[in-house]
Amino acid sequence: MARRPGLWAWTIITVSLAVRLWFVASGQLDLVQDEAQYWDWSRRLQWSYYSKGPLIAWVIGFWTHLFGSTELGVRMGAVVNATVAQIMLWYGVSRLMGRPRLAVLSLAVANTMPLFLAAGVLMTTDNILLVCWLGGLLCLYALTRPASAPGASRALPLFLLGACMAAGNLAKYMMLAQFAVAVPYFWLLHRQRLLPPRVAVQALAAMSAGAVIGYLPILIWNMQNDWVGVLHVTTLAGVTGTAGKSLIRLDTVPEFLGAQFGVATPWWMLLMLFAGWRAARLAWRGLGATNAEDAAPAARVRQAALLACAFWPLWLAMFLWSFHTRIYANWPGMSYVGGIILAAAGLERLLAGFGSYRARRLALLWPALGLILFFAVFGQNALPLPPEFNPAARLKGWADLGNKLETLSRDLSNPDKVFYFGEGYDVTAELAFYAPGQPIAYSADFGRRRSQYDLWPGPDEQGDNRIGWDAIYVNTKDHTPRQLYAMFDSVTVFPYQSTHRGKPGRKFTIALLRNFNGYWPHSAHARY
Repeated sequence: MARRPGLWAWTIITVSLAVRLWFVASGQLDLVQDEAQYWDWSRRLQWSYYSKGPLIAWVIGFWTHLFGSTELGVRMGAVVNATVAQIMLWYGVSRLMGRPRLAVLSLAVANTMPLFLAAGVLMTTDNILLVCWLGGLLCLYALTRPASAPGASRALPLFLLGACMAAGNLAKYMMLAQFAVAVPYFWLLHRQRLLPPRVAVQALAAMSAGAVIGYLPILIWNMQNDWVGVLHVTTLAGVTGTAGKSLIRLDTVPEFLGAQFGVATPWWMLLMLFAGWRAARLAWRGLGATNAEDAAPAARVRQAALLACAFWPLWLAMFLWSFHTRIYANWPGMSYVGGIILAAAGLERLLAGFGSYRARRLALLWPALGLILFFAVFGQNALPLPPEFNPAARLKGWADLGNKLETLSRDLSNPDKVFYFGEGYDVTAELAFYAPGQPIAYSADFGRRRSQYDLWPGPDEQGDNRIGWDAIYVNTKDHTPRQLYAMFDSVTVFPYQSTHRGKPGRKFTIALLRNFNGYWPHSAHARY
């Protein structure tokens, strides 16, 4: 690895790309609910949506235009973005930072961490945000390196920094958290006399301009839709709504920590924390060099400052906020962009001979465990696991459900006049993708949280009027809403055990419904 890091890097990138393409093209996993929802958005392009910015729908729309509305078409963007992110990681760490061995180890860590394994095949907003976030970090580092010549222009990294902020914000609001990386990073460099003149002001101005450009269409859309996107985000974050009623909660903290050790794996998380502490200490203390222009120690301090700021502020903020409300497992996800480089730095230190002989042998075990995890994730259909012990089993069975719905619809009086609906956005989105003909599906409000489907016409509204039609309702729970009996002349309910590649998938409750009378339930109190 030390002699030919480029060969190792491109081998990792190429092999991981090939495995991801095989995984997606061979139908190893049905679309997960968020993917199906974003695909459904892409059929009705807007300037923003209920829970996210518009970029995810635009990207999916581009790839499905090329490959069709298939699992491959939806997920091709994820595969391409994961490959682009790996190339950026290799270039940034090996060329910008001048540490090719660390770059190879960073690629190895990224490809053996569950969070990034999932981001490489699932077309979610985190996949796009990852590319923008990493691009922003590399631009920050490029801006703060010594100029190649007196008066050399920093226009390109400034432009790219603003572009990353704009695109990232169009993908997910979390991109704004990169300000919490940039400000302490500039402050630490200023403290060590390593901050080039005017760079902080220029960089923050570029980021601010990018944030405004990226958020402007989202702002306009929210103004036109009663600020539902803002209300949704603030409710989820525990700022408003029932999630924020208790100021201090202790029950959500173990869930947060368990989820983070799960998405990062215990071994990489421990290395991140260890290397993150060392990086923060080095960035604070410096190397004690008398000449701040000394290139070698200055580069070490600069890199330590960037990685510490890329990891700690966001991760600690989420940890502290978990004392107030529930934190979703992927919310601190962008802290692991810097975290994987930190974990790789810790691994590099152990492999170089730091610590005991046992510690060095343990350092060799961790990549081996990661490699096992890599093949377990992508080869999970071959694992001899009972469904109750396979966490992926609950994500499977939607394609089989679609085949069942096609059979059921043919048995109704007029198969051409059948609509499909669920309750939550998740089931509705899956029905839109897997039901026969990929129809417009609907989401009935039986007291659930609001979603994008509430902003689109229902089957009772002019232009989408389905009065007199039959319908099929699907639920993932073992109950039938009583409102169905007020909506249709007859209701027939039965359970359905789906399969995926001959193994049990998710269980569903299906209701065959005849003659829709036009009554469509709407909750009196909106929940965001």
